[in-house]
Amino acid sequence: MHILITGGAGFIGSHLAEHLLAKEVSLALLDDHSTGQRSNLEAVLKHPRCTLHEGDVRDEALVTRAMQGADAVVHLAAAVGAELVMRSPARTLDVNVRGTEVVLETAQKEKPLVFLASSSEVYGRGVHGVQSEEDDLGFGPSTSPRWGYACSKALDEWLAFAHAREHGTRVIIGRIFNTTGPRQVGDHGMVLPRFVRAALRAEPLRVHGNGAQTRSFIHVLDTVEAIARLLECPAAVGEVVNIGRSEEISILALAKRVLGHTASRSTIEHIPAETSRREGYEDLPRRRPATAKLLRLTAFEAQRDLDRIITDCVHEQRARG
Repeated sequence: MHILITGGAGFIGSHLAEHLLAKEVSLALLDDHSTGQRSNLEAVLKHPRCTLHEGDVRDEALVTRAMQGADAVVHLAAAVGAELVMRSPARTLDVNVRGTEVVLETAQKEKPLVFLASSSEVYGRGVHGVQSEEDDLGFGPSTSPRWGYACSKALDEWLAFAHAREHGTRVIIGRIFNTTGPRQVGDHGMVLPRFVRAALRAEPLRVHGNGAQTRSFIHVLDTVEAIARLLECPAAVGEVVNIGRSEEISILALAKRVLGHTASRSTIEHIPAETSRREGYEDLPRRRPATAKLLRLTAFEAQRDLDRIITDCVHEQRARG
């Protein structure tokens, strides 16, 4: 089997590449290194079954070359991270929507299975406590750049299903929840590596509001296993599937857990919610995935708990120095 991974040098993409190469799959990777790092690929670049294409996912000629002979495409390339989205809202929309258009248009010719990496952000404000694949989507106002990312990923999903209906493209949508672990960096707003880095540097851990908002974190190695299983599941074609863990933790409790794991003397600094809103950022009270569909389709459940996730992040940050 030959698979193209867009965003292959990224946090999730590089781990997925290692996972699939261990399964005797041949790979083409595409990345422009805007958020992904070439250093993430040290373990795979010399592999005879792996080829790297360097450039932008919006480059039609490049994507056409990279997709040649692919049985499946895992489309991970995107602008991600709250701070990046707030800083570059126009680029976020263009990369996410146009990049997906190019992948889907190219797939009309090559006919691979397309796995589209979507996001828990498409649930918007989340009218229910637990986000299920059947839920309606509910975004905030268009005046807030914070919602541009969510809308771009929702539009990606609609594009994928439009191509499925009009062109027979086989698509699977994976809505990924709060994946974290080694190789994730906090530069664009990802909370756990940001907390770990601050704790190891004895800097304050910055928490929006009172920190009561909850998230459900999943280890990147569990996420890539779920993606690999979905690629092998015929019943998943044409479906939207949450990828995540159901265990919740408040952001304040996460900060305290990180301080415990690092034995840090850092303090916790609360950023007033009003300040966040003035800056255009709206935090959400709860993110917890319903995972029954993933279990039913693939028999997969995440194996690594939050303490393992934090431990792995701390070990990596300490190794970086």
